[in-house]
Amino acid sequence: MKGLSQQAKNPPPLAMVGCGILRNEVNFLINKNAWNVHTHFLDSALHNYLNRLSTELNNALEEHEKLGEKTVVFYGGCHPLMENYLESHHTCRTEGQNCIVMLLGYERFMQELEKGAYFLLEDWALTWEPMITACFGMNMSVIREIFHSSHKYMLAIRTPCNGDFNEAAEVAARFVDLPLQWLDVDLGQLESVLADAIQRRLGQEQ
Repeated sequence: MKGLSQQAKNPPPLAMVGCGILRNEVNFLINKNAWNVHTHFLDSALHNYLNRLSTELNNALEEHEKLGEKTVVFYGGCHPLMENYLESHHTCRTEGQNCIVMLLGYERFMQELEKGAYFLLEDWALTWEPMITACFGMNMSVIREIFHSSHKYMLAIRTPCNGDFNEAAEVAARFVDLPLQWLDVDLGQLESVLADAIQRRLGQEQ
């Protein structure tokens, strides 16, 4: 995958604009592969606020376009107009419904989803209570009813880039009254997704 950085002698850096939920993993893979890419991460809670996601994503893309930079988007289908935004900005995004699919692969994602998993990543665990109450309010019975209606357990996903967020994950699971399970994953699937998106974007004319 290092060959991506050798497609041109001195190409301008590619600006990757996207969700900050896997910022550590993305930055690690960029450094590992010596990709000529710099990152612009947005708040990982924006998927709860579609108007803010729309505004901040489009503003960030415009900011880099004004600098004459090519952009690539690190998001799933997190907004119903995502494909329209990509077309408007003449860019493309990473393949996958969401960041969990990009990390686990579609098959493993669906296996856990069908069993009732709610997927928890480190960034969400560390900001769990304020993020959830800002979105759903302070009524604990309502919050738990929302989670219990669709989920049977919380699956905390641990990558090689994570710190120790065991306690935060346990607190998050208790907060919504779901049992906690753990899944350790490597970065192979995410690396492939990023490499594909970078290669596709570099191959586009605009």
